[in-house]
Amino acid sequence: MSSTTPTPTTNGGGAGAGAPPKKHQYDPVFTDSVIAATGPKASPRMRQVMASLIRHVHDFARENDITVAEWMQGVEMLNWAGQMSNDRRNETQLLCDVIGLESLVDEITSKLLVGADADYETTKSAILGPFFRKDTPPTENDASIIKNLPPDAEVAYMHGVVSDAATGTPLAGVTVDVWQCSTNGLYEQQDPEQTEFNLRGKFTTDENGYYGLYCIRPVPYPVPYDGPAGKLLQLLDRHPYRPAHIHIMAGNDKYTPLVTQIFDRKTQYLENDSVFAVKDDLVVDFKPITGHSKASLELEYNIRLAAMKPRA
Repeated sequence: MSSTTPTPTTNGGGAGAGAPPKKHQYDPVFTDSVIAATGPKASPRMRQVMASLIRHVHDFARENDITVAEWMQGVEMLNWAGQMSNDRRNETQLLCDVIGLESLVDEITSKLLVGADADYETTKSAILGPFFRKDTPPTENDASIIKNLPPDAEVAYMHGVVSDAATGTPLAGVTVDVWQCSTNGLYEQQDPEQTEFNLRGKFTTDENGYYGLYCIRPVPYPVPYDGPAGKLLQLLDRHPYRPAHIHIMAGNDKYTPLVTQIFDRKTQYLENDSVFAVKDDLVVDFKPITGHSKASLELEYNIRLAAMKPRA
């Protein structure tokens, strides 16, 4: 017989037969009491999600012995993110990005959208990011989104066809929203030197599912360092850089909106994106184009959308 006695745990479970009752370090029924306070009119989904959140965050606090001072630092960081956020910059979203949360929920959403048994694939999704603008005006096909052309920019003709992922049928009337930063690494709402809506366009596919535009070859850039997301990256000893990419949002009232990013194969940081958004299927090739008066590069990017599922 072993003389070894089981080591008591902090918050429950597992002592051997005959062992003295385990003493809880913290109130063992507190979390259950908080969850039980949810009223009968709460929706089933709210009840499920909040019970899980409360249990996880309470366990996190107990596991790490979070003090009031440390908790207040977290509260102040969230407050700081809210104070910096507006209709042109979402710092709270950026804070979620640098801990990988938005990329994780993007993956979950994508898999729930199509379903595990689907025999087709949609274009892979990626995070929205904090610099999307809802008010970008409509743009005609084959127009340029370049209002301020930097001297170090390479102009690219970007075009493609939007189709039904299940049938391959080209889709007319799909909105394709495109936005990117300039070569200085700033989106137009960050940079007073750029014209409003520079490097943004909102296109609509024609009867053949075609969209086309002129943009610049994207560049890598650091996420903003002047807020809580940048502060967290510094505390974690992580770099702030994102690989060169272009944002796309595509959809209409019959097809589930796709939010994605496409990444230049030749860019740095594909393997260590600061917001964990790179997927192999989203890496693209900019190819030289000759005899073209408006662009030196070409990028063909076709988009496959999933039809909206009927509501139950």
